[in-house]
Amino acid sequence: MAVTYTIQGRLDGLNDYTRSCRTNAYKGADCKKKNQRICKYSIPLWLRKKKLNFPVIVEITWYEKNKRRDPDNVAFAKKFVLDSLVESGTFPRDGQRYVLGFIDHFRVDSKNPRIEITIHEDNDK
Repeated sequence: MAVTYTIQGRLDGLNDYTRSCRTNAYKGADCKKKNQRICKYSIPLWLRKKKLNFPVIVEITWYEKNKRRDPDNVAFAKKFVLDSLVESGTFPRDGQRYVLGFIDHFRVDSKNPRIEITIHEDNDK
């Protein structure tokens, strides 16, 4: 079985995070906290309570405003997504024992940038 939820807007990419870290260590930590908070509050309550069958595959469709950011820069934000899933108690951990891999798709939606996360449970195969 697969479950899907959406994060509205966009998250900071690798370039934004690197810039924050280079400014000073506290700014980098604030950037991570801010992005994780956005991700965590987007996880629906029903998903937090669901017992998932691990390991899972995480499929993410990144809807950007335009094509300016490189896919690898955008996809870096999966770090924030996974850490928020662990922090919320949805995933016990985000290591290889629990996450088999990722599938990324990149689309443009200038009117509704968002991130759609689909979690494919182990028995989906």
